[in-house]
Amino acid sequence: MVNLYLIRHGRQNSTLCNTDVELSKVGIAQCELLRDRLKNYHVDAIYSSDMHRARQTAEIINGALGLPHEIRAELREISFGLLEGKTDEYNEEHFKDFMEEQNKLIDDLPYPGGENGTSVYERAMPVLQELVQSGKKDIVIVTHGGVIRSILAALFGRNQARRFLFATSLENSSITQLRFDPDLDRFYLERFNDCAHVEGHPELRRRASF
Repeated sequence: MVNLYLIRHGRQNSTLCNTDVELSKVGIAQCELLRDRLKNYHVDAIYSSDMHRARQTAEIINGALGLPHEIRAELREISFGLLEGKTDEYNEEHFKDFMEEQNKLIDDLPYPGGENGTSVYERAMPVLQELVQSGKKDIVIVTHGGVIRSILAALFGRNQARRFLFATSLENSSITQLRFDPDLDRFYLERFNDCAHVEGHPELRRRASF
């Protein structure tokens, strides 16, 4: 069996849509707790997207693991296109029609000027397929909420438009574990949105920012 630990990066240092910035102080604290948790696992490889928040998350985790850290651009967050760098209020006003259609969960709509769930899956999934054939057994992959949702939707038979049904909000620094059986060529979902390492710190949970 191969274990893939899909990690959502720590909280970023901006509330603007998908800006490529580093972690906030809260995000660093989340990742330090995750690091302390993962040092008890038998991780033998660590990968991340090329976005700052994912790379920094991986670097903090790797402080306890001391492994080669490989960066893969295919694991970066879904492109929000014209919505990127804008506030939620701006996007709700200027892209209202798009958001209303997206919220119907019928069609896998691309963000205006950006990607849809299928395009994210098609660029990210080959990396996972490569890793489960690599001979490594326990692999940390630091990526993004949009990527995790797109992968889960495809693997477990959901229309990509309905990927948003995988949690109202993925917790920053959470673990989603996939287990791959090479004999059956099959993925299993072992855990989802697991953030036990921050449960004793309510100020670090996403609801604390609302």
